[in-house]
Order: sequence, then C-alpha cells, then structure tokens
Amino acid sequence: MKAHLLAAASLCLAGPALAQTGAQTAPASERPDEEAAPRKAQPTDATGAEIVVIGEGLPDTPSVTAYASRELTREQIVAAPSGRIEEVLGAVAGFQQFRRSDSRSSNPSAQGVTLRALGGNATSRALVLLDGVPVSDPFFGYVPLTALAPERLESIRVTRGGGAGPFGAGALAGTIELESAGVGTLPPLGASVLVNDRGGTEASALLAQELGAGFVTAAGRWDRGPGYFTTPEDQRVPASARAGYESWSLALRGVAPLSDTLELQAAGLVFDDRRTLRFEGADSSASGADASLRLVGRGAWAIDALAYVHTRNFTNLVISSSRFTRVLDQRNTPTTGIGGKLELRPPVGGDNVLRLGLDYRRAEGELQEDAYSAFSGALTETRRAGGTTSDIGLFVENDWTSGALVLTGGLRLDRTRIGEGFYIARTPDRAVVTEELTPSRTDWTLSWRAGATYALDEQLRLRAAAYRGLRLPTLNELLRPFVVFPVVTQANAALENERLVGYEAGLDWTPALGVELALTAFDNRVEGAIANVTIGPNLRQRQNLPAIDARGIEAGLRVESGGLSFDGTLAYTDAEVDGSGATLALDGNRPSQTPRWAAAASLAYEPAADWLVAATLRHVGAQFESDVETDRLPPATTLGAYLRAPLAGGFALVLRGENLLDERIVTRNSDGDIDLGTPRTLWAGLRYGF
Repeated sequence: MKAHLLAAASLCLAGPALAQTGAQTAPASERPDEEAAPRKAQPTDATGAEIVVIGEGLPDTPSVTAYASRELTREQIVAAPSGRIEEVLGAVAGFQQFRRSDSRSSNPSAQGVTLRALGGNATSRALVLLDGVPVSDPFFGYVPLTALAPERLESIRVTRGGGAGPFGAGALAGTIELESAGVGTLPPLGASVLVNDRGGTEASALLAQELGAGFVTAAGRWDRGPGYFTTPEDQRVPASARAGYESWSLALRGVAPLSDTLELQAAGLVFDDRRTLRFEGADSSASGADASLRLVGRGAWAIDALAYVHTRNFTNLVISSSRFTRVLDQRNTPTTGIGGKLELRPPVGGDNVLRLGLDYRRAEGELQEDAYSAFSGALTETRRAGGTTSDIGLFVENDWTSGALVLTGGLRLDRTRIGEGFYIARTPDRAVVTEELTPSRTDWTLSWRAGATYALDEQLRLRAAAYRGLRLPTLNELLRPFVVFPVVTQANAALENERLVGYEAGLDWTPALGVELALTAFDNRVEGAIANVTIGPNLRQRQNLPAIDARGIEAGLRVESGGLSFDGTLAYTDAEVDGSGATLALDGNRPSQTPRWAAAASLAYEPAADWLVAATLRHVGAQFESDVETDRLPPATTLGAYLRAPLAGGFALVLRGENLLDERIVTRNSDGDIDLGTPRTLWAGLRYGF
C-alpha cells in the first residue's frame, strides 16, 4: 500500500502536469463583475507582478457549452429548507438517489447518486467531484452526503450525459462538480445554530483567513436528532425505533501561490455519521478521513496535478423484522482509496484548446461480518470478503472555435483491473463453510465524446453531443451481500463493466434580459447495467442486464427581475430494461427505483440587503421497488420554505420548513411493509457572519 500512496503522490508533484479545462480566463482581479469594486493591494512576485490566488481549478473550456449542464449558485445552495446537500442537488430534475430517503434516515450504503433515471442500483453512476477530487466511497460507491455541508460551497455544476476527460470512467450518467468557497466568499468568522420541532439540532462554524499571499479556510458541522418513525403507525411494533442520527465533519483547506502562475491547494476532511433505521439496535455508521494535494498552473503551459487518499469504514447491524433480534453484524469494512491525475494544456493556438492527460484510481477493502441465529442469538457464521479494483486512463480532448461554431471531441482509453478477490465463510469453531477465490482480470475500454454548439445569434444557441462512457463495478457489488430483512441481495464476483452510449441535442435560449430557457432531448443506453435481479422469493442477485434504455426530455427555466428570481427544471424519462436469456422476464420493465417524471422549482425574493425569502417545490413520480414491477412507490410532492432576516451585530434569524404540507413519502415498499420519508419539520435559529 505504501508504494501505491507514493505513486499517487508522485502524480501530483511530478512536473509539468496535464490540464483540465480550457482557454485562460482573466484573473479574478480583472473579471467584469469585480471591476467596480475597490480592492486592497495584492501580493507581488520578485518582478513586481501581482500574484492572484484563486483557489480553483483551471478555467472551463468551450466544450462546456456542448453538453446539458446546470449551475447552482451559492444563494441557492445555502437556502435549502433541509440544509442538506441532497436537497440542493434535487434542484436539478433527474438527480436521483437510490431511495427517496435523505441522509438522516437512510442506510449510508444506499446513497448512490445518478442522473437521467439510470437508477436501480445503490452505487453512483454519476461522478461527484469536490474541487476536482472524486468523493465516492471506494468500497461502496456511495457519496458521503453528510460530510458535504452546503455552507462550505461556492457553486455546483451538474452536467448530464457520459463524459471522457479526467476521471471520466466514473461519469457514466454525468458529472456533479462541487466547488468550495474561498476567502472572498466565506466570512472571517461565521457560525450557525438551528433547532427543529422534534428536538434535532444543527450547528456549524466557518473560518476564513488570509495567510501571506494565500488563504486558509476551516469549517465544522454537527447534526444530531432523535428523528422520526419511518415505520407507519399501523405497522409499528415495540421494537420500532425512530430514525435517530448524529453526524459531524471537519474540513480544512489551504491555498498558496508558488509563483505568479503556479498555485498549491491542500485539503483535508474527516467525518463520522451514525444512524438508526427502523428497529432498536439497527445501527449503522460511516466514517472517513480524506486528504488531497493539487498543483494548478495557469501559465502558457497550463497544468493541473492532483493526488488524493481516502480512508473509510462502514458498520451495519441487521435486525430481524419478525423476531427483532440481531441476525447480521457487518462490524468492520476498512477501505482505502488512492488516486491522482496529471493534465497538460499546451499552447496550440487561439482557436484550439487541447487537453492531454492521465488519471489513476485504486480501491482496496475488506468486509468482516458475523451472522447470528434469529431464534437463539448464537453466532452461526463469520465471513470475510475483500479485493481490489483499479483504473488507469489516458485521455485527449480538443476544442476548436470558429466564430459562432464550437466543435469538441475527446478520446479516453481505460485499463481496468479487478483482483485479489476472496469470500470466506467459517463456522464459529473456524471450520470452512465456503471459500471462493476470484481470479484477477483486466479489461481495456475505449470511450469517447464529441459535441458541437452554434450560436444563431446572441439569444439562441443550438447544441448536440454524443458519447460513450464506462463504469467499473464496486467492491460492494462484487463481494458484499446485504439484507433489507427479509430480502437478501447476493453479490456477484463475475460482474462486468457497465458501458453507456448516448446522444443528445438541445438549445439554450435567452429571449429577454434575465430570462434563460434550456431544452434537451436525449437517448442513452447502458449496456451491461448492474441491477439487483430477483432470482427467487426474497432473494436477489446483482447481475449485468443486457441493457437499460433511457430516452427523455429535460427542460430548465430561469427568470430574474429585480430582487425576484425563479428557477425550475423538469425531466421526463422513458426507461426500460432490454432483457434476454436469464433476464428475459424483465424485458420492457421499467428499472427499479426509476420515476418517469421529476420536477423542481424555487422562487426567491430579496426585498432588501441580506434578506432572503424562498420557497421550493419538488416532485418525484411513481416508481417500483423491484425489477419485476411490484410494490409501487406512489408519487410525492413536497413544499419547503426558507427565510433569512438580518438582525443587529451581524446576526440573522433563519427559519426553515421541510415538507410543509406533510406529504406522505413512501421510500421503501417490501410487499406492503413500508418506510416513510421526512414528515413536516420546522427549524429556527441564528446565523452569524454569513
């Protein structure tokens, strides 16, 4: 493992690296929206040239305009009624978690995220990046949502559709890019404390300080609450428990200039998350420590070099739904993930932006669990399973601009490896019950993307794109069975890579000042889609389906007038399974956990400085619990509200309301045994400094 860590570090520090986005933008001090603002003297280098610390990656390339993307501003991010990142992302219709539960009342391993109704799997099919670093859990593929506090972020961009480029092997359904806020946005000192009507608390603190020519930011957050009963009242038993939760996270980030064009960025994150679901004793935990180092050069030869390491763990206790005793203790899942990238953007001419690079990711983990008799409580079996996965990718992409026309194209070659896999089950006296050793295997995959945009005039731009993407199975899918009692889902060490081929076309129209309309039609096909396939009563197995086809339309509308703003998105997706052979019975079925309709809208009003009043509406259409189209989850529409009112001395009153109409949100349905989502929840508190 030390060798792998050294290799990842060398990716970041080895010299000219390989770059990420596109043509150079003006330094922050020269951007139009800052020209009128007074600014203090900036540090200079030995020649007297001004050094501008940005704290971001390289600027975007023209290719951004060719794909269906949506930006979320900081005001939208911090005004979420729940104060949680999954609701923020829900402002983009088509964003979906495996289940409708939020990160206070779901099992952490079910927090996979996807786009374009390509769900049916708890693993993420969308690539989530925080300041350029993949954040998904190396073993499970879920996103640690509680560790991504909205108040720490500057902006979010959601790009739907498969992607090449750095870490493109994870961007099967699209990319979600989170950008941390810097010293220009965060207060020197900020704090927030809120309580809700069930006794839950949320507390956060922020610190941002300039240090020499650079800056450092620090942030912490702690959430705790007794939760609510996810079990309906008519199904509760004495063992039923509220969905209690407690989580905390600490983030530290530093940015320092090494020269007038070279910048070093370092970041660290630690978190711990504990929850109870459904029954007393059904406790889970997810914890981790992440670190990254990034070198960004904005000179003639633009560079972006990155190295990171994730250490994570997960535990889970499964309680019998009939006898309410412990039946499975997934007591330890230590996992390490490492990775990095090198990018180079050579100066090839004003009309072209060329990106060359490579990236690497590796995951190593092991599951340790004990099975118990539901009747006697005695230990019946101990199990261990583990292995490694890795991916190294080479990519090249070029954008060419000629007047109103932008053409972009890229290729990516991935070598994926699955190795050292094993599953061993023993009796309490250590006799071997099952021992499976999985031979290592490698695969080479060529993926690509291409797009074009053409501006008919200043108001209307047309775009079209095509792409082929890749996703490697996670260690969880390959090795770890799980139980949502009484349904058992088996792992499958023979799973193959998922591959997506997609096409889309759309337009971006600005018919009037402050009005933006976006419309996209898409056709995506995931070949070898990994799904939980029913193979018997209360028994499923992860299998590669022949394909999942998803076709649909996405629309977005933004309107701004004075202090009033509206942001709305709508997605309709017709998704179905292409089944054959053993999965022929699924042919034509809608994938599990996949709605046809999704919509989101927010209306915000700023009547005066530092005031904000906002309302949000979310709708998720009906979906099925399983692949055989049984146990329907009805549609759900929720209304939320947010109010920030300034007080004296830098303080502000904050009021938030979740699910104000108390909609009944069914998040799980197993033959009539259901779980419910967040009921009406009211928050009140104070915020200082931000």
